[in-house]
Amino acid sequence: MRLLGIDPGLRITGYGVIDKVGQQLTYVASGVVRTETGELPGRIKIIFDGVSEVLAQFRPDVCAIEKVFVNVNPQSTLLLGQARGAAIAALTAAGRPVFEYTALQVKQAVVGNGHAEKEQVMNMVKRLLNLPTEPRADSADALACAICHAHGGMGLAGLTTIGRRRKAGRML
Repeated sequence: MRLLGIDPGLRITGYGVIDKVGQQLTYVASGVVRTETGELPGRIKIIFDGVSEVLAQFRPDVCAIEKVFVNVNPQSTLLLGQARGAAIAALTAAGRPVFEYTALQVKQAVVGNGHAEKEQVMNMVKRLLNLPTEPRADSADALACAICHAHGGMGLAGLTTIGRRRKAGRML
């Protein structure tokens, strides 16, 4: 199975492609789609076209994309959501199934700690895919998203709710 991971961003959208055969993961490619200048509509088109190009070149079976978290700045969250929407539109226009994961789920699946630092994610991606060097941050996050799906798929959706919580001395 070939998996494409996407780390959406308005300036830099990372992508990572891996193959999964049995339990073995193999690195295929990674990179970024850059949209650092220009007006919003043009940048959205660049993201859509860039993701479409990656799809045509690598022909993944499934795609995994990171969910947007609510930022301190609502305007930044809206812009990131639009970039993410452009990537999802390209994925669905190509007829690929799309799975979504929070940053917490991705980090938990790759590092074992949902609050891991970027450097830890980059190091684990390097180790899990047997890469000679650590990938750049945006590519590493995209590869981590693909690895997350490869390691458990939608079963990870419950990561943030598994277990029991205690509140004021009683089980919830």
